[in-house]
Amino acid sequence: MKQSTIGKDLRSIGAVAGLAVAIVFTWRLLRSPSGSQRRQQKRQGPSSSNPGVGTNSNSNASVVPSDACSPSDDSRAQNVVDEFFQPVKPTLGQIVRQKLSEGRKVTCRLLGVILEESSPEELQKQATVRSSVLEVLLEVTKFCDLYLMERVLDDESEKRVLVALEEAGVFTSGGLVKDKVLFCSTENGRSSFVRQLEPDWHIDSNPEIVTQLARFIKYQLHVSPYKTERTAANVFSAPSLEQFFGSI
Repeated sequence: MKQSTIGKDLRSIGAVAGLAVAIVFTWRLLRSPSGSQRRQQKRQGPSSSNPGVGTNSNSNASVVPSDACSPSDDSRAQNVVDEFFQPVKPTLGQIVRQKLSEGRKVTCRLLGVILEESSPEELQKQATVRSSVLEVLLEVTKFCDLYLMERVLDDESEKRVLVALEEAGVFTSGGLVKDKVLFCSTENGRSSFVRQLEPDWHIDSNPEIVTQLARFIKYQLHVSPYKTERTAANVFSAPSLEQFFGSI
């Protein structure tokens, strides 16, 4: 019995001694510089080397993230965003509808607006459609019920005007027909045409006619190369029809 008890005591003492040796070895390992460095690396993870401490060339190499973008990539991306959000320029047709406030019937004088000539006397010699107004005129005919009108001194002047309009392609490219080109012998006759047709817009180059019709017509455009005072809230002015719609 004594020998058995002594054997157990010796084994217990050996176990305690082994545990003590293990504790001392672990304590020394943790206090060593390499162990401390390993602990810091575990806690902090990889980091760039301290400039004040001499290390090998690999530890001094700069680390560039794999997802880093160059300035040129940022510039191209910004250009794509700018182009995407750039406002779309409206078409001439959209401008015409906007300017006319969705008006669907328009009456318009020929002299000084559609034609190069400015007096009935000139029409006795020739009639010339202004090339710069043609695009706007065709857009108006697509959207509106358009009537053209003018005072003439003879039948030959009427024929010259119709031929000029036909050669310009007004009757083939647009929605205008010859029956909607009206002629009269006096200025009052043109004013009567406008009042009978009751348009949303009337376009004229005669300030007296514009003034007379101001209280009868919803909107008017006074075409004049000279800057004029606004005679009424519903009367607008522009040097030309195409400039009013911003096509030039």
